[in-house]
Amino acid sequence: MPPNPTVAFFPEGAFGPTNNCVGIANVLRSRGFRVVFVVEESFAGTLEAKGFEEARMRLTPKPEVEEEPGQYWKDFIRDTAPQFRKPTIDQLDGLILPIWQGLIDGAKYVEPRLREIFDHLHPGAIVQDNVVAFPAVLTAGVPWVRIVSCNPLELRDPALPPTFSGYPSQDSSLWEDFRRRYAQTHTEAWRDFDAFCLEQGAPGLPSLEFMAESPWLNLYLYPKEADYRRSVSLGSSWHRLETCVRDTDEAYDVPSYLGSEGALIYLSLGSLGSADVGLMQRLIDVLGTTRHGVIVSMGPQHRELKLAGNMAGDEFLPQASILPKVDLVITHGGNNTVTESWYFGKPMIVLPLFWDQYDNGQRVQELDFGVRLATYAFEDEELTRAIDRVLENEWLRARLPAMSARLRSSPGTVQAADLVERLARTAEPVT
Repeated sequence: MPPNPTVAFFPEGAFGPTNNCVGIANVLRSRGFRVVFVVEESFAGTLEAKGFEEARMRLTPKPEVEEEPGQYWKDFIRDTAPQFRKPTIDQLDGLILPIWQGLIDGAKYVEPRLREIFDHLHPGAIVQDNVVAFPAVLTAGVPWVRIVSCNPLELRDPALPPTFSGYPSQDSSLWEDFRRRYAQTHTEAWRDFDAFCLEQGAPGLPSLEFMAESPWLNLYLYPKEADYRRSVSLGSSWHRLETCVRDTDEAYDVPSYLGSEGALIYLSLGSLGSADVGLMQRLIDVLGTTRHGVIVSMGPQHRELKLAGNMAGDEFLPQASILPKVDLVITHGGNNTVTESWYFGKPMIVLPLFWDQYDNGQRVQELDFGVRLATYAFEDEELTRAIDRVLENEWLRARLPAMSARLRSSPGTVQAADLVERLARTAEPVT
């Protein structure tokens, strides 16, 4: 048998997509594949610590001071946090468009360096988990994989709510207004980026989309119990992974003083959402009045947060090791945390901030897998009552463990590794 080809993983510079890729890459590595992660320099050493090779690049000019992993986006979220308080349709120009523009600028800046990396690696396949196109991937002359680790509304369908809206699936009255506003605010940026991709020799982009599907293999993450009913089927190269939970996190021992009287709750607003110190401290203060134990993922502003006596926490926590041990997850609704919570059979209270978090929060609510609350407008008792209501829901206590058992019997990391291996060996579309 010929030697295993190299597989290059290229996740977005955030922990969610990176962790998803780590799970898949770890399976491929166990099969003898050489795996190389293309990572932003602020993540330098993060993947090496897990035993992977790194090929480093920059999405922006090098700063004068050393950065933490993902520092660009942490600073961005800090500066734009007031936009979180706006309705989703009003976030389009003040938050969503600047995020797209930042990603587009990064894709343009890094193009020469990416070409160098792929010319040097000669990978058998490139696996990317990004929401914008990188022409260097599309023109590398090797098969590439698109992973969608956001809510599947990113894959648009006229019979489904518009992505980023958080609108109900059963009420389409506001959909067209949202789509119209999106087109008004994003057409110019799309035209500019489409022209850039064409100039670099890549195919043009679909209308008002910043990423195209791969002609070889496309993957998305959402369990079938929560997925949407489409009016237009996805192409034959699309595969639903359902979940993609890594097994590389270190073990976590729950402090003995937590959960002795009530339930055990995990609070995480993600590495970006937790930068909103005011919101985090308010949640900590409200949860501190309950009888429940709380494990808090404190994030980059951890030194500014004061935990209550019924809590334990740290800047970084091994989420995949913690989730099996808790009874309830309070989350911002990031796709990584939502799908991992389903994988481990945990109900959720969702406090969305931006991007697809509203779509996930709405999906959790309308499927009765938990509760979506108004992130900045909820009353203290509204949160504590929601906790009690979710914990006492007998249907959830039966439904979620059964869903978890099914998902854990066929891990998405293994399914994805099988598909990527097939592509890397055959260089033929995986349908």
